Amino acid sequence: MTKPVVRKLRCAVYTRKSSEEGLEQEFNSLHAQREACEAYIASQRSEGWVLVRDQYDDGGISGGTLERPGLKRLMADIEDGLVDVVVVYKIDRLSRSLADFAKLVEVFDRNGVTFVSVTQSFNTTTSMGRLTLNILLSFAQFEREVTAERIRDKVAASRKKGMWMGGVAPFGYRVENRKLLVDEDTAAHVRWIFARFIEIGSCTELAREIGTCGIRTPRGNRIDKKYLYRMLSNRTYIGEAVHRGDSYPGEHDAIIDGETWERVHLILQESPRKRAARTRAETPALLKGLLFGPDGAAFSPTHTRKGGKLYRYYVSQTVLKHGAGACPIGRVPAGDIEAAAIGQLRAVFRQPEIVAGTWKAARAHDEDITESDARAALQQLDPLWDELFPAEQARIVALLVERVEIGTDGLSVRLRVDGLGSLAREMLAAGIEAA
Repeated sequence: MTKPVVRKLRCAVYTRKSSEEGLEQEFNSLHAQREACEAYIASQRSEGWVLVRDQYDDGGISGGTLERPGLKRLMADIEDGLVDVVVVYKIDRLSRSLADFAKLVEVFDRNGVTFVSVTQSFNTTTSMGRLTLNILLSFAQFEREVTAERIRDKVAASRKKGMWMGGVAPFGYRVENRKLLVDEDTAAHVRWIFARFIEIGSCTELAREIGTCGIRTPRGNRIDKKYLYRMLSNRTYIGEAVHRGDSYPGEHDAIIDGETWERVHLILQESPRKRAARTRAETPALLKGLLFGPDGAAFSPTHTRKGGKLYRYYVSQTVLKHGAGACPIGRVPAGDIEAAAIGQLRAVFRQPEIVAGTWKAARAHDEDITESDARAALQQLDPLWDELFPAEQARIVALLVERVEIGTDGLSVRLRVDGLGSLAREMLAAGIEAA
């Protein structure tokens, strides 16, 4: 009589350990799992079981996710038809999530693969095995959720005691022995940022100034407006620990005193639109949107205060984006550049060719305007200039100037001829004295 042919079943062993602790040992948990699984496969040799020599191991990876290198290789080999049986030490080594395990079983079924747990003796080819597996996995998931709740409770209790529970240390601090300590070098930047915000009241302007100064985050990134808002609202700086919106006295030292914090938050409570309007009113910028550098990049207005005195500047966007030295003219004093531009503007009021052009532009809309009327309007504007409010000066500049270009060799102002005509008509319509 001939012996019946036993079909060979290719068995793949999968092992997993949640933490990396002990993986450096010569014989670790993964080795113990593999040894037990290989012994079980050897005991089933009469059933045609043979070991697949490829190793599918995941050390230091949670069972709550399917994003595991070893598991991905195993699933790829199953899809390629290289595995008949998956052998694990315990079911939760494969997955602790019932939903994830259901996805894995679906792949097993589609490819005719059997799942076996060495210590629990389960076989997914039977309905009873499926039922028992689902029940067991439900308890495994329950244990995982209970463990997560215990960790959350421990974190909450620790935060209530003011302890630092890990993560990226806020700008101005460093972590030593799981304690949050003040880093004096960067803490000085934090104090300056809070003080400057009280002075200028604008995160947008402050971010530009910080970029000009070259101050960056501990990771080397630019400090933008969003980063500043988070920084100014971080209660860690006043020595508190925050958990789920509640604040507790922290074990670490404060960088910002309570009075400074209150002054900053009084400003932050005000509407950003109102703060921006007040900032613009306190720091008028006649050439905003009109001034361009030798590389074609626009210059943005900014300002600083020292000793109660306001200093205004225009800074190249190239410098703000790429740092000092990226533009031959990185920053210019606002008063000097505005005075030079206004000086050129007032000089053109007296030039005959400008008067003629203004008259032609105005006459296109009103034939009754004479050249002498246009000349009188422009001549009167020059002595009236210093009497105008800053807002009116800015309006006239925007009306008359198309572009101001600054280079290493000087300044050039490009005018709007139609703007001169509109201004002349406006003054003549109301009467020069009234205007």
